[in-house]
Amino acid sequence: MIRQTQINRPYRKPLILLMVVFCSLQTATAAMAVPDLARVIEGIRATYGDLSGLSLQYQREVITRSMTLLGKKARGDLASGHIYFKPPHFLKLQQEKPQPEIIITDGTFLWWYIPPQNKAYQYSAREFGRELHLLTDIFRGMEKVEDNFQIILHGTDEHRNHTMELIPDPPWQEVDRIDLTVTPEYEIREIRIHNLMGTITVFELEGLTEKEEFPEGFFRLDLPEGVELIREGPTQ
Repeated sequence: MIRQTQINRPYRKPLILLMVVFCSLQTATAAMAVPDLARVIEGIRATYGDLSGLSLQYQREVITRSMTLLGKKARGDLASGHIYFKPPHFLKLQQEKPQPEIIITDGTFLWWYIPPQNKAYQYSAREFGRELHLLTDIFRGMEKVEDNFQIILHGTDEHRNHTMELIPDPPWQEVDRIDLTVTPEYEIREIRIHNLMGTITVFELEGLTEKEEFPEGFFRLDLPEGVELIREGPTQ
């Protein structure tokens, strides 16, 4: 028995060392596979934070709770067009399909113009423009996002996109959470806004282009003569 132990001892030690090294490599690989949250946010800020303005194409889909039960068999309300943004809070959504519509906010008011109906609506941005305010925060490079949200980084998907979740803190009355998909180049590719009723508003974004200047009055709503303006909520 003593001789048996002496013969096996030199072989056992390298085997144990090999197992330790293998486990260490697995741990290191796992650590490298999960991107650091601070690094992802810093990448987003480097992409968007210094832009003097931007434009991009969007497709928006509204998915109700009943539609989610049908999976890919049902498509929600689809719309597409262009988004324009100028820091710190000027945002314009110019919808082209299925019908022309324009939404503009200057951070104080929000205007929604529907040409086919010959009507426009004015709202308080504080009361009715929270989702658009979220877009302006994102387009400023997630500025102060840590002050308003709990952030969870879920990792990467099959396309190496970073997937993250933003939970309003303190909670919002209408929004449960926001999911972001961020490319390896730190561009926001998809925004999914989940409301408390189970409806999901999905923005798919592409074609990010820096805009150094916008025409005078680009973020002002000048209504044609005869358009009815309906003011909702506070007017000051």
